[in-house]
Amino acid sequence: MKQAIVARADLGMGEGKLAAQVAHASLQAYEEASPRDQREWKGSGQKKIVLQATGESELFELAERARVEGLPNAVIRDAGHTQLEPGTATALAVGPAPEEAVDAVTGDLSLY
Repeated sequence: MKQAIVARADLGMGEGKLAAQVAHASLQAYEEASPRDQREWKGSGQKKIVLQATGESELFELAERARVEGLPNAVIRDAGHTQLEPGTATALAVGPAPEEAVDAVTGDLSLY
């Protein structure tokens, strides 16, 4: 089991903002997973990886691929209280799901 979090590299988010957006995405996608997948992922160490997207369109293309594959996923939009405009799509989480399924959607991306 694995979860991939994809953050937009083009926004220039500060380290704290990036960490918060990644955390929001991870938790929201976890909540979309089945109870069985939640238990299996938690019991196996909650493997996750943070990757980078080049922009908003790539983020939404990946989200659509995850949706089509039936994988839990979540796109995060910022509230706009600090660094970004309200509604800015910042991150996507895919999984937790079987590692091969997550890699089929996100495996071509670079580490953040």
